Amino acid sequence: MHHFFVSPERIRSDEIYLQGADVRHMNSVLRMKAGEQLTVSDQCGNRYTCRLERYEQKNAVLTILQKEDDAAELPARIYLFQGLAKGEKMEWIIQKAVELGVHEIIPVETGRSIVRLDAQKAEKKAERWQAIAEGAAKQSGRGIIPVVHGILTYQAALEYAAGLDVLLIPYERADDMNITRQALGGIFSGQTAGIFIGPEGGFAEPEIELAVARGIRPVTLGRRILRTETAGLAVLSILMYHLES
Repeated sequence: MHHFFVSPERIRSDEIYLQGADVRHMNSVLRMKAGEQLTVSDQCGNRYTCRLERYEQKNAVLTILQKEDDAAELPARIYLFQGLAKGEKMEWIIQKAVELGVHEIIPVETGRSIVRLDAQKAEKKAERWQAIAEGAAKQSGRGIIPVVHGILTYQAALEYAAGLDVLLIPYERADDMNITRQALGGIFSGQTAGIFIGPEGGFAEPEIELAVARGIRPVTLGRRILRTETAGLAVLSILMYHLES
């Protein structure tokens, strides 16, 4: 069943009015006809099973058949601070992180980042990444569209993370798996957690020292060194299992 998002003001009594690109996609790409069913999330914790009634000017008019709590979201909010990755890796990371339940993605420019973007290119990338997040949220039946922030410097990312409950930074020189088990297992429902992932070259030693000084805990992900496109997704997979068990 196809899944869409709507702002609460587009919900009126027993009807929902979709508009814009979603309507064009439903009509021209999916070829949805009156009578077909779909699900809609309002990003406020509600999910609606609906029936398409008709296309009306620029709207798709839906009748609400059932309303229920949206159970697709993880009970803790996970923030992925992802070091900029080159090529299509960043797009792949964003898509898969959304599928695994991330709440926000914050691209971070670090000392060893290969990718360097000027303001104009960074803005276009941010728009592209947000569109990828929206597509992944629809495909995976998420209750929200995770926000992909504009690129932050490492210092700005540390400041943004300061208010989160738990902060972890996978680091190849960390070596106690018991600490990792304790740290990931200590994230509970209702909490916020930030995960810092380095770029292709990893974090520089001074960046790790600065993170530790800010209360971010280094953890190991095992005896193998993971690529930047693997590390964050490994953590998210563990947290998804832990939080939904």
